[in-house]
Amino acid sequence: MRVIDSHLHLWNLDVLTYPWLDGALSATYAAEQIDAERLAGVETEAAVFVQADPLEGQSLDEVRWVDATAGATGVVAIVAGARLDRGAETEAHLERLAALDRVVGVRHLLQGEADGFARTAEFIEGARALASRGWTFDACVRAQQIPDVTALAAAVPELPIVLDHLGKPAIGTADAAHEPSAEWLGDLRELASSPQVFCKLSGLPAEAGGNWSAAQVTPFLDAVLDAFGPDRLMWGSDWPVSSVDFTPPEGSEYRTGDRARWFDTVLAWADARRLDADAIFWANACRFYGIR
Repeated sequence: MRVIDSHLHLWNLDVLTYPWLDGALSATYAAEQIDAERLAGVETEAAVFVQADPLEGQSLDEVRWVDATAGATGVVAIVAGARLDRGAETEAHLERLAALDRVVGVRHLLQGEADGFARTAEFIEGARALASRGWTFDACVRAQQIPDVTALAAAVPELPIVLDHLGKPAIGTADAAHEPSAEWLGDLRELASSPQVFCKLSGLPAEAGGNWSAAQVTPFLDAVLDAFGPDRLMWGSDWPVSSVDFTPPEGSEYRTGDRARWFDTVLAWADARRLDADAIFWANACRFYGIR
């Protein structure tokens, strides 16, 4: 079996600064750490690195560091950090990114922006500049912002967009699971009506605070399968964020093996529904990101 992890994070605290890191995440997660999390029984394993939100002025340095360590980490493509609302400054930043061959797309982290931000004229201008380069956009939003991604897809239909983490729905915990909400389901279906939009099967463990079960996440996986179909889904580990348990009273803790646990859960779900595992774990991500 071959697997490309469509959503891998890496960081080295001796190289860059990440103000948002806390608890168990406030440590280096790089080549040595991901090597210990390789998936058993997988013949070919590669990854797409997704920007991890360092200080804004370090986004280009982040790409350079990941590019330099790609041989050791298995990274074959990079989704770089970039603000898309800065006009000429955005254009200049994209031009600098273009000098690095592994860059295939951009993520402007929308989850921290006000609702409606992705509908602004400035952001749409930047999204069009991104599309003109043949690059992709990773949409990391909270559930109530999914309609903003739908509006962006309509405004820039030539831009390939992937919804990170199923749009971060409220899923509860393994002990107090939530069912998919009517609002999330409706917004998801509307977004999926845009054919250039894909969805990552990633991030649900983090949305549960690290306390999750296969039974809990299955209705959400079924919902995105129903909305997007099997040809627009791709597996991602969201490592190391989704490998941290945030529930212990003494503080969060990193759990070795949770990356493989999420992989096994999604693989078992796909097998039970007789889906093409090679598509979900390899081909769809390669097609979306233009990886050959």
